Amino acid sequence: MYDASGSFTFLYQKITDMGHQSNSNSKLYTLIVVFFFWGFVAASNGIFIPFCKSYFVLTQFQSQLIDLTFYGGYFMGSLALFLFSRYKGIDFLNKIGYKKGIIYGLILSAIGAAAIIPSVNMGSYPLILCSYFIIALGFSLQQTCAWPFIIALGTPETGAHRSNLAGSLNSLGTTIGPLIVSYVLFGGIDGSAKNASILSISYLYAGVSISFLLMSVYFAFSTLPHIQNDDHIEPGIGALKYPQLVLGMIAIFVYVGVEVSIQSNMGALLKLPDFGGYNESQISKFISLYWGSLMIGRWTGAIGVFNLSKTSKRLLGIVVPYMAFGVVLFVNHLNGNDVSQLYVYGICIALMIVANFWTQEKQSRSLLIFSLFGCVAMLVGLFSTGQVALFAFLSGGLACSVMWPCIFSLAIQGLGKYASQGSAFLIMMILGGAIIPPLQGKLADVSSIGIHASYFITVLCFAYLAFYAFRVKVILKSQGIDEDRMESVGH
Repeated sequence: MYDASGSFTFLYQKITDMGHQSNSNSKLYTLIVVFFFWGFVAASNGIFIPFCKSYFVLTQFQSQLIDLTFYGGYFMGSLALFLFSRYKGIDFLNKIGYKKGIIYGLILSAIGAAAIIPSVNMGSYPLILCSYFIIALGFSLQQTCAWPFIIALGTPETGAHRSNLAGSLNSLGTTIGPLIVSYVLFGGIDGSAKNASILSISYLYAGVSISFLLMSVYFAFSTLPHIQNDDHIEPGIGALKYPQLVLGMIAIFVYVGVEVSIQSNMGALLKLPDFGGYNESQISKFISLYWGSLMIGRWTGAIGVFNLSKTSKRLLGIVVPYMAFGVVLFVNHLNGNDVSQLYVYGICIALMIVANFWTQEKQSRSLLIFSLFGCVAMLVGLFSTGQVALFAFLSGGLACSVMWPCIFSLAIQGLGKYASQGSAFLIMMILGGAIIPPLQGKLADVSSIGIHASYFITVLCFAYLAFYAFRVKVILKSQGIDEDRMESVGH
């Protein structure tokens, strides 16, 4: 029914024609650098918010407008890109190529970061929000280009492994970004918002802006290929005729929503007596462990990108997760947190390792197994209390860790000339992170439900992701794309 070669065939052919595997590796490493900056900035928002709340005398809701503006920018950027392409009768990204798209996105984010400096000095919170919106617009353009680009830098069946490698660097940015920003703004990890100065804010975002500009220059002179598709694209929204994309858009919406919702509502959960009755200072290490869980899973998933023997991969599949866990513990130790309570989480990591071995490095199989892993973890959390329930809910981070690359890769597989259009639609669905968490919060406010029982919504989310994993395999097979017959090898 559809072209079985899909988006990856014409992209991969253009890549392989340009050199040997070593050259492809260098291009991959060049591209994933930008992923670090996404994580660095996004995670650092949580450090900048207390400054704004104190400096501008804001309510908690008003201070949270930074996150709302930031993630809303992703949706608006992707929507604007789609509308522009549709009404101009061209696919903008196919016309300019993914490489230029990333460069333009970096420049746009640099402008947004630079705009924060006069906004803070003028004492205008609305202008700060506008600046964050511009940064997010740049990120939206970068991600719309970078994800299909990185999947194209190798064989289709190993696209998710390369995405996991990129995601692992993104997670490293989310881990160390807040630490660096704390030192710059507050003079130390334990500093408070009252210690921050306008000058320190200016230095921080001047550095961020310059970094984006330097990255754009670096990309402009890099050896990354100029990938574009000159095929004629019919007017309208042709990408939506592919069911793997439509269902994948819902999957991205649900995935981002459940990933954010688990931790966003965890603070209220941990204050319950049945969950330890923790105060704010004691909660931080658990939130840190949740986000660190994504790094643990992504580091593990990235192993498949390298040309290694099966024995080496299995050995690293055991060692790497605990190395990543060690990084999470070390970062928490630097923050002054008592990490002894977190050691037992090693059991959850062991279960993730077993699940990872079952995936056999297949994208749909990985998504199915980790979705079921998430379902079971959430059910254990719902029907228990105390540390068992706490670590079960935290395991949701391990379940979510490899989902984005799997969903993204499966959703645009077979789209051919509509790959960039499909990519823009998928980035729009980051909106799920702004919808599902407050939906769970509303349920938690219902006296007959409460915060603990409200986590049933996470079970429904993981259940849909399991459905998508099963359904997309059938859809792709009907289009002549049989994942089970692809040889899963390194990059």
